[in-house]
Amino acid sequence: MLECCAEECYTGSVEKTSRQLERYFKGAANHRRIDILLAVERNDGIAVEAIANLLAANFKTISQHTKSLVQAGLLNKKYRGRQVTHSLSPYGRSFIKFIRTF
Repeated sequence: MLECCAEECYTGSVEKTSRQLERYFKGAANHRRIDILLAVERNDGIAVEAIANLLAANFKTISQHTKSLVQAGLLNKKYRGRQVTHSLSPYGRSFIKFIRTF
């Protein structure tokens, strides 16, 4: 059961403020970003170039969207030489579960 009071939202033993929740929702508030989250879920450690190829999208566009997802706390990034790879953060995993049940 979700119970909200002013700035604090409580779900079981995990506390998130409404501002923190806003950060996650705004981070994923784009159809392309949702596609990226789903692609990363299926391909852990995928590089930006591979995401762009998989989604038939421009590299720069995907790079900007992944940057937003990392800033929102939904993706983790790791540098491997010149490549940047991505994996879901714990919050990204929770967000995917939410998407699937919505």
